[in-house]
Amino acid sequence: MIAKIGRSSNLYGALSYNQIKVEKERGEILLLNKMIESSDGRYTVVQLLRSFEPYLINNRNTEKHSLHISLNPDPKDRVNNELFCQIASDYMNQMGYGAQPFIVFKHTDIERGHIHIVTVCVDENGKKISDQFEKIRSMSVCRTLEQKYGLIAPKDKKNSRNEKIFRPVDYRAGDIKRQIASVIRHLPEYYQFQTLGEYNALLSLFNITTEKVDSNLQGSSHRGLLYIPLDEKGQKAGHPFKSSLFGKNAGLASLELHFAKGKEALKDPRRKNKIKVIISAALRPADDEASFKKQLLDKGINVVVRRNSTGRIYGITFIDHTSKAVFNGSQLAKELSANSFNEYWNNDIKTDVKEPIVQQHKTAVSNITELHEVEPHHWFDFLSMDQNRGDLLVALGGLLPEAQGEDYEEQDFTNRMKKKRKNTKGMR
Repeated sequence: MIAKIGRSSNLYGALSYNQIKVEKERGEILLLNKMIESSDGRYTVVQLLRSFEPYLINNRNTEKHSLHISLNPDPKDRVNNELFCQIASDYMNQMGYGAQPFIVFKHTDIERGHIHIVTVCVDENGKKISDQFEKIRSMSVCRTLEQKYGLIAPKDKKNSRNEKIFRPVDYRAGDIKRQIASVIRHLPEYYQFQTLGEYNALLSLFNITTEKVDSNLQGSSHRGLLYIPLDEKGQKAGHPFKSSLFGKNAGLASLELHFAKGKEALKDPRRKNKIKVIISAALRPADDEASFKKQLLDKGINVVVRRNSTGRIYGITFIDHTSKAVFNGSQLAKELSANSFNEYWNNDIKTDVKEPIVQQHKTAVSNITELHEVEPHHWFDFLSMDQNRGDLLVALGGLLPEAQGEDYEEQDFTNRMKKKRKNTKGMR
């Protein structure tokens, strides 16, 4: 079980965030501790605030008086409402907040069941309750509760190498924003790419694309990015989402920094030579596009081909899941460019691919030669001739952090609270 503790001076915001979930039937109130209860079991944010007013009035000097805690069991844990209440009470008692008024909300809008607890960290006399070594104590309490209630410890997840969690976007499944968020949040942490086109090639495996937006408002130019879901044929399948909805790391400015780092990291000719050798070995015996892609897929490389309305190939990108590098064909060699593949697959004109020029070091020659006989990485043992790109990305869940069940709205709320605190400090 993972506990996340947030502190702020905005008690109303924390209560509103959770109460809105309840009103939209995406959450429910499980437990009230030392709170004023209503006769019909229904509450407003103002009603909930009344239970905390005496504590806030007596608050002496604590700026961040509000606590917003989330307790997140493993998705495999089967936790009913009664057990959630016991866990919440035990956690609050052991953390020193058992005598405080607090309210426990259960969120039901994502697959991973979890609870949120809202309280204040000043006692009835206005004195701050100690938060010394809070994170260490919280981790210790979580381990104790896991043993007491038979919950799965977070470290157990590391042993599930082939767990299939990270999935492409399914526009029919609903909640597309959260699906997109769970993908784009992690990809730049693991893959190196140099252009927006290469980023789009990688995203296309997850049924996502982006579009750049340039606008001029009141004499100021603004650049932005839109994220758009795709169907199985690569066609747009829903309305676009502004990158700002997913945090600054999903925006154009952050991605351009990532492009620059990618260009520097991928300058090493040895990295290009390695993937070029594998591609060359797959191209020579391949009779068509399908067999070429299959051979590379067996080596852990996806091929993304872009065609115009007439069928002409205008772009080809290679995504190496072993080295986590993305290359446009023209970056590797002229004979691996989109034009060359267009001539080969559309006009049956095959171009000989030149062997990479290897540096003088003997070890480098040995490494390049061995790549022709490299075995598929164990991440790709599941692949077979008839599996499609969706199957690949489902299994790639083992390579990436767990994404299913992430509450991106929760993270967005936390980020907004932090931003608000910074702005408030700036006005003083």
